[in-house]
Parts: sequence; structure tokens; C-alpha cells
Amino acid sequence: MRILVFGAGAIGGYLGAILSAAGADVTLVARGAQYDALSRRGVILESPKRRSDPIRVNVCRQGEERPPYDLIFICLKSQQIGESAAHVAGLLAHDGSLVFPQNGIPWWYFEKLDSPLRGTRLPSLDPGGRIASAFRLDNVIGAVIYLPTDHPEPGRIVLADQPTDRLVVGELDGELRPRLEAIKALLEPAGLPVVATDRIRDFKWQKLLSNGVFNLLCTVTQSSPQQVVMFPETRTVAKAMLEEFLAVAASVGVVPKTSADDILAYTRNRAGLPPSTLQDARAGRTLELDALDNAVLDIARLTGVPAPTLEHVVACANLLNRRIVEDGVAFRPAPVRKAG
Repeated sequence: MRILVFGAGAIGGYLGAILSAAGADVTLVARGAQYDALSRRGVILESPKRRSDPIRVNVCRQGEERPPYDLIFICLKSQQIGESAAHVAGLLAHDGSLVFPQNGIPWWYFEKLDSPLRGTRLPSLDPGGRIASAFRLDNVIGAVIYLPTDHPEPGRIVLADQPTDRLVVGELDGELRPRLEAIKALLEPAGLPVVATDRIRDFKWQKLLSNGVFNLLCTVTQSSPQQVVMFPETRTVAKAMLEEFLAVAASVGVVPKTSADDILAYTRNRAGLPPSTLQDARAGRTLELDALDNAVLDIARLTGVPAPTLEHVVACANLLNRRIVEDGVAFRPAPVRKAG
């Protein structure tokens, strides 16, 4: 099996590193300083339990790939997929598989779905239809990855090493096809547990309950999830947002087996790594708001579910994102020198 990891940031770099260490035929596509670090030194994986020697990887820049590939992990942020969709589609073998492990509501959410909403396009996702027109739905595999990471410098990935770390994969129509087991057989010997599911959308919402709320609140407050939960005022906001997320999920037939209070309690003890959206704000990168939050508001409007708290907090985050994009600035804490 020839494998391509398109987008070698924290998640893509990790997947490429463990597959390379396991002897798989895998190529990583990277750019800029990340390409320089991976080609010169390889990938360093760190966690509370370990620091790996650099893992050598086969890395190239976009346009230097050697297709066709049987399996492509698209590890870009959701807002980056459209600009590369046609290029990536041209790299895939005709009967190959595309795995999309992005956070949030995916562009394919209402495709192959047994629902009156089948085929619905959300305004915040895939504007212009570039993604949907580039990829054959039969090649697409939905995915959710549970792997808290930090990416403090090119080529260095810090892992939380949580017992819940895993990749969940599922077909858009819910069928359990052999290619899901093939992905499991590929990744589990490399060190990443894999779950094949017939309800991939349920897992999408389960993770989104945390990402969509805490990535957002942590970014606008420049705080950790634990700080958000421990501060009474923001805990109240987080609970209201979680209840709105649960109501929107229910409006499209997904009822997660959890509650707002359960998620708040879990968040008190979660890994201390900063959420990816907060990392992006501090680095001056475009924020992944469309898939995490704007699409949820699209669904709320579509199904008539009120989400006033989410509306207000997302408005603030969208303005922050505009400042990052238009002003070319990063938002990060700076030490304050105390007088005297």
C-alpha cells in the first residue's frame, strides 16, 4: 500500500512518523519550515513518558509527489482543504481511499445520509463547491482523531499520551467495509488504536462538544480549558454553549451519551495542552471556526434550534479571526514587568 500524508503538521507529522517507524511506504507533504525540519532531521515525538530520537521520514513539497497513492490522509485544517482539493484528488488511485480526520462538521456531513437533509450544503463549508466537485464520495472515509498535541517548533510534536488516544474511521453511509479494517491493520501495529464504526457522525459530534466550545472560549480568553471551567462566569457560558450544541446535534438525529455537566467535569482533568485554535491564534494563523462553530450555527438555523450564546461568542471569535487575517498579527500572552 502506497500512503500519502498530505499536511504534515502536528497530526500529519505524527501519523507519518509512526508509519515510517513501522516500515510503511509513506510520504509526507510539508511546506516551509516544517519541510526544512523534516527533510533535515525528521520528526521528534515527545510526551510525559518519552522523547523519541528523530524519526526519519520521506518528505516532499506539494507538486513533488509521485502518484498514484492507495491511501491519503488529508491532515490539513478544514479551511485549507478547498485550495488543495483538486490537486489531492489527482494523486489518488481510482479505487483508493481518502481519510479526513479534521475536527468539526465535515463538508460531506449530509452526503449518503438517510435523512430529508441528504445533500444539504452548509454556507460555511466548501463555498463554491470546490471540495465536493474534486472528490468522489465513494473514495471518502470519515474520521475522528483523539490525540491532544502541541507543535511548539517545526519537526517537534508534543503528545499528551492519553488512554483515550485513537483514530475512529467510518463510511459515509454507515457500512462496515473491509477497507476500514485495512486501516486498523495498518495503524495499530504502528502504535495508534483504531476503531471502525457504523456511526461516524456520532463520533464527530462527541468530539465537537469539546472542540466547538473550549477551542472557542480558550481562544477568546487566552486561557486553558481548565481555567475556563474553574472560573464561575466562563463555566456558566461553557455550560450554556454545551447545551446548545447538544440541542443542535439532536435536531439532526444525534444524541450523544453525555451531558453538559459530564463534559465540564471531564474538562477539569483533561490534558493541559492548549487547544489547536488557541495555538493558531498565538501563531497568527487563520482560525478553524467554520467547521467547529459556524457550521453548527448553520445547522441550528436550518433546523430552527435557538443558539444565542453560541451566536454571541462566535461573533467575537470571527472578529478575532478577521484581525489575524487582515492585520497579520498574532495574539499571545506577553509577560508584564511589575513596577518596583
